[in-house]
Amino acid sequence: MANPKEPLLDEIQWKAPPLAMSMGGITTNTVLPYFYESPFFDATSNNATITTQATHNPALFYLIQTREAFEGRLRTMQGLEFAVAHDPSDNGTKVENSGVWVIRKQNRRKRPGQEDEIIPLNSYYVVGENIYMASSLGNILGARLLTMVSSLSKVIETAAALPSFTPALGHTYLPPAPKTGSAAVNMQMSQTSKESTPMPGTQESTATKPPSQLLLDQDLQSTQLIQSSLNLSLRYGNEYMDDNPLVGEPGSFIITKSREVPPPASQQKPRPAPMTTRAPTPQVKTDIPEPKRKPSMGTEKSPSTPSAREKKARRKSRPATSVTTPE
Repeated sequence: MANPKEPLLDEIQWKAPPLAMSMGGITTNTVLPYFYESPFFDATSNNATITTQATHNPALFYLIQTREAFEGRLRTMQGLEFAVAHDPSDNGTKVENSGVWVIRKQNRRKRPGQEDEIIPLNSYYVVGENIYMASSLGNILGARLLTMVSSLSKVIETAAALPSFTPALGHTYLPPAPKTGSAAVNMQMSQTSKESTPMPGTQESTATKPPSQLLLDQDLQSTQLIQSSLNLSLRYGNEYMDDNPLVGEPGSFIITKSREVPPPASQQKPRPAPMTTRAPTPQVKTDIPEPKRKPSMGTEKSPSTPSAREKKARRKSRPATSVTTPE
């Protein structure tokens, strides 16, 4: 039974520089014997069985001389084993390589007439002289989720103390720090009301408050006023509250209702242009007929005309002559 005080295998790093130096460095033939000395190795595996047999039996000593011979013997057995899954030196053909080896812990099962069934259990990385155990997907997801939950808990605890409520200002979050300096004091003094009536919600006189408190109250009231104005604009931005809008063209305006929105210009029907011709000038009659005269009681006279007057000649008076008769 493992000691509960010991760290987990996927949380430790193991290395043995003197052992690696005695083996002549980490190569394709020494990477597995170097791995056997780490706490990640299982002594009940087939690797331990073959190593013990080759050490005490000279006829099998060649199995531990090269990795190819050793893994060839492993493939003839079934059970738990450790095999190299990635060789950066490509079986010793590459002198310069990354130095990262991958060793896989797996379980081999023999199937008659078919290939062996291999079940991977764990993976290990040999980086230089250091050996690490790869974490499982469940452990990685659990660690990430735990980190996220811890961060969210800290954020919630910090945000819980931020909001504050007052009857005069309502809910506020992180009020801005008051400005310091004579300029801020002068600006506050110039913005204070000149009337003697106190602001709603205030109980103390502004003369008894320090300048820093006056600046803080003014900033909070300005923030609340901006929020209220924005809410009113979003709610009643498309309505006319004080007048009735006019629609139409000059000369033919129409008064609409308060909540009636005029149609867009693209939907309005084109109207004919007003006539620009002038009205005809009235003619004045100058030939006024003369008024009719009442006829006299005696005879009826014909109207005199200018032509009759011109033709009428004036008769001259002549002296009377006596008529003589012959005697």
